Amino acid sequence: MTGKNIQLSEELHSYLLKVSLRESAVLKELRQETSKLDMSVMQIAPEQGQFMTMLARLIKAKKAIEIGVFTGYSSLCLAAGLCKEGGLIACDISEEWTDIAKKYWAKAGLTEMIDLKLAPALETLDKLISDGLQNSFDISFIDADKVNYWNYFERVLALIRPGGLIVIDNVLWSGKVLESNSSDDDTKAIIEFNTKVHQDDRVDISMLPIADGLTLLHKK
Repeated sequence: MTGKNIQLSEELHSYLLKVSLRESAVLKELRQETSKLDMSVMQIAPEQGQFMTMLARLIKAKKAIEIGVFTGYSSLCLAAGLCKEGGLIACDISEEWTDIAKKYWAKAGLTEMIDLKLAPALETLDKLISDGLQNSFDISFIDADKVNYWNYFERVLALIRPGGLIVIDNVLWSGKVLESNSSDDDTKAIIEFNTKVHQDDRVDISMLPIADGLTLLHKK
């Protein structure tokens, strides 16, 4: 049997959003503001954000880690899926971008739930590990510098509880993952990450063609 994936035209994608997206006014406003930035391509797709909210709710997540905040859309989506007593640790290094994020976190009433760590994410993750927080988080989203994807994964894997989820963004990398001889460091890093995690028996894996590619990893 030959596998087939439907190709999404702009019209079909618009239909998908029309009949499935339930985007809050705050999320929509944030997405529109972010679209005006030079780096707007870093914004996750709204249907991806909604999917992440559902994932967090399905596993009844309380504690989450996000690596790569940008303007905070994914943070809002993750936090919205957490239990009321839950919390999200959000890692980024840009004060400019996260200032936008904080404005919308406040508008959504989720400021108290989100703990922004404005520092290199590896430092934050290592500190969480040294503080003895292994196996205590329920879900994580990784969407930061690609050359450190494996380093982020290894640390997050230690922090996520058995049965928890790790969600990895940009795993199809606009199709550049097919360029096996690429000299681009980000492309090479994504290709290497995809290959290594596919062979890693510490996790169950499912790669989905949502937006720029989304890999779900279930910690055994």
